[in-house]
Amino acid sequence: MAKRTKTGKRPPQREPKPERQAASKKDSGKSVAQNGRTLTAADLAKQLREISISEFFTKNRHLLGFDNPKRALLTTVKEAVDNALDACEDAGVLPTLIVDVQPTDREDRFRVRVEDNGPGIVRNQVGRIFGKLLYGSKFHRLKMSRGQQGIGISAAGMYGHLTTGQPVAIISQTKAGAAAHYFEVVIDTKTNEPKILKEEKITWNGHTGTSVQIELEAEFHRGRWGVDEYLRQTVVANPHVSITYHSPDKQTLEFERATDVLPREPKEIKPHPHGIELGMLIQMLQETRARTVHGFLHSEFSRVSARNAAEICEKAGISEDSRPGNIARREADALLMAIRETKLRNPPLDCISPIGEEQILAGLKSSIEADLYECVTRSPAIYRGIPFLIEAAIAYGGNLPADKPARLMRFANRVPLLYQTGGCVITQSVAALNWRQYNVDQPTGSLPVGPLVLLIHIASPWVPFTSESKEAVADYPEIEKEITLALQECARKLRVFLSRRRRHAEEQRKRQHIEKYIPFIGEALQGILEFGDGERTRLVRQLTELLEKSRKG
Repeated sequence: MAKRTKTGKRPPQREPKPERQAASKKDSGKSVAQNGRTLTAADLAKQLREISISEFFTKNRHLLGFDNPKRALLTTVKEAVDNALDACEDAGVLPTLIVDVQPTDREDRFRVRVEDNGPGIVRNQVGRIFGKLLYGSKFHRLKMSRGQQGIGISAAGMYGHLTTGQPVAIISQTKAGAAAHYFEVVIDTKTNEPKILKEEKITWNGHTGTSVQIELEAEFHRGRWGVDEYLRQTVVANPHVSITYHSPDKQTLEFERATDVLPREPKEIKPHPHGIELGMLIQMLQETRARTVHGFLHSEFSRVSARNAAEICEKAGISEDSRPGNIARREADALLMAIRETKLRNPPLDCISPIGEEQILAGLKSSIEADLYECVTRSPAIYRGIPFLIEAAIAYGGNLPADKPARLMRFANRVPLLYQTGGCVITQSVAALNWRQYNVDQPTGSLPVGPLVLLIHIASPWVPFTSESKEAVADYPEIEKEITLALQECARKLRVFLSRRRRHAEEQRKRQHIEKYIPFIGEALQGILEFGDGERTRLVRQLTELLEKSRKG
């Protein structure tokens, strides 16, 4: 029954709105109306298309380190230098680099050129290396190198073309005295394929090597996140490198080579079975050339002996002679569980090439004036079946500022990490350590404060970066533990140094106090014993010598 008002009349009945009526009707098989037209599932399907990796990173360039013009300049130099150093070391050549950053006729654009004395690049690979994302030789290799993903230099070229319209200019010479090849390359972002706009032979500098030039929209500055700071830290971690840097403000910095010894060449290793997951295991079973599961386990993984392979097959309930390609998902799952239950040796460690304590200290001493230098190289450890090694060093005192937070230098595979400091496990490990117990001031949850420089280096065939920009290391418990242990070992040496220096300062204070009163003691004894001034002078001298002798003792 309809309700009545106080006056006894029924309230007027409202007509439902037309759009509400339409919305209440069921419309099976169709989507909501859009711009006056109802879209069907077929219409929506026509809007779907494949996205190339280049197209994705064009719209998400911040993931690669090109989120602002200031950082874009550093990232471009970094990627070109990393490629040059890897190429030289792979060829067994002491790297000699020229880094040239010059302004163009526009204030917001710079031209970056990096030249090396490496082996050069063969002609048919130039386009793909500089004009195709995810193209390289390092992604599938378990071997320590600066590059990992095949994205860096091609992404820098893509950013340059996106912001200036200019192609990447490459010069490559693979044979001394022969003609060099000159290329201009851009990425077709729709297909992630290179477009070679120009190719010709030219006369270059006569020796083998590569020159890469990228024009980009950028911003130049000096300081903690500048190109000059990156190059200084690069030389600290790579003392075998010589770099000449021409900056946009017409300055030239020469970073001399501190050693003529190349780092030990790391070797490629096979994956360790304790680091794989089910999907990867199934894929490897389908792709292997081994004819039996026993042969597959023994040949495709490191540290799996013939006896280990037999033990794994027995635990999984799989015949050793079974064909790998015939293994079903359930059997692969049982095989993975058996692998995890089997005790295996750790993966080989010759895939890592640490900087070395002697070289780290040499690098620190060449760039930092301090009173104490200490370095620690930890024994290799394992995360997800992948070996890694942590090196830590400290420099204390000297002309370092005493009232500011410690300067933290982070490295991964000899590459300085300047950005994303807070999101890196290295920074988090330093801040989590209780520095007060080592006689160093520290605000809660922050870096220690004092005249202190901290250097942390992680070396691994696969560094777990938090993003494609490769500026921060992910927080794996095994890595955090090793960093903490290395820092504690350095901090204990620092505590001994500070305690010794504090005792010495206290001794000096007491000595100065005694020295101040020795003449008065001589005068008092002269008054009591009634001897002459000469005897008093001799007595004062003897007391001073006795004080000096006790200090040396």
